[in-house]
Amino acid sequence: MNVCLAPRPVIFDLDGTLIDSVPDIHACVNAVLRLHNIRPLTLDQVRGFVGGGVDLLWQKISGATGLPREAHRDLVASFMTRYHGATNLTRLYPHVTEALGVLADRGYPLGICTNKPLGPTQKVLDHFGIAQLFRVVIGGDSLPQRKPDPAPLRAAFAALGADSEQPRGVYVGDSEFDEECARNTGVPFLLFTRGYRKTPVEQMTHQAAFDDFATLPLLVEEAAAIA
Repeated sequence: MNVCLAPRPVIFDLDGTLIDSVPDIHACVNAVLRLHNIRPLTLDQVRGFVGGGVDLLWQKISGATGLPREAHRDLVASFMTRYHGATNLTRLYPHVTEALGVLADRGYPLGICTNKPLGPTQKVLDHFGIAQLFRVVIGGDSLPQRKPDPAPLRAAFAALGADSEQPRGVYVGDSEFDEECARNTGVPFLLFTRGYRKTPVEQMTHQAAFDDFATLPLLVEEAAAIA
């Protein structure tokens, strides 16, 4: 007797995976630095600091600029007032909307697991009109843990009906944080190569790598078949 299995959950990172948000992050960072008479950072510098969440972002910025450690909380608060609704310079990567639509139409439960705080995450998903495609959204402040700890990704899979301890599904991301999180969770990892990673593709563990979201639905089908 043939058994028809429901499509496996597919969970996405956000920054550097679905969206290029560094221009907005860069603008917000430099707005804060100007208040402290610190020379602005370049776009590439800020891009290199993104991925571990806002707290780690500002730890790296302070290390690069010499800002005092005791100012950290105020710097983060000042940044967040600007970053919460920053969407003007952010762009979806090409073919993201179409790929998400194909996966949703094929019955794949979709989710987000990002180190971006939940408020800005929801703002940007609403801004691009794709929030309704995701049944669960886990932000960097949704749990005490952040990626690469597996807890946020496990929580996202559990919310989509998977076993939280041994989930069967696929994670799509762009960075070393995402690669390690997928490995820690025990799920196949699809690597988007146009994001913010610093490590060469061939040195990263992944089920498949891609640079165009038009190819993603087929890659998801192949990865989900072995998940």
